[in-house]
Amino acid sequence: QVQLVESGGGLVQAGGSLRLSCAASEIIFRNNAMAWYRQAPEKQRDWVARISSNGATYYADSVKGRFTISRDNAKNMVYLQMNSLKPEDTAVYYCNGLYPNLRGAWGQGTQVTVSS
Repeated sequence: QVQLVESGGGLVQAGGSLRLSCAASEIIFRNNAMAWYRQAPEKQRDWVARISSNGATYYADSVKGRFTISRDNAKNMVYLQMNSLKPEDTAVYYCNGLYPNLRGAWGQGTQVTVSS
């Protein structure tokens, strides 16, 4: 069964850090670029960080220098280290394949709330 399970979210004060984890089914993860996305209330879901199968990383301008995406190919895991968090980072965070034709069904996501 194709699955994506995100974890690690929580409530943190501005300036704090969180590390998100994503367990992905091999059919999605293997040899596939992966990404973290986020969706704030009443806004569309946007990608914030992506990583190729060989580890090349790219970030949205809004998180560049603060977030770090990584992957463990042996464990089918994707991580997002989030530092210097801001209230505008508050959202539900999801992981999935980068390309629409190589994605699974969206997981439940993990809520990140940053208080000012």
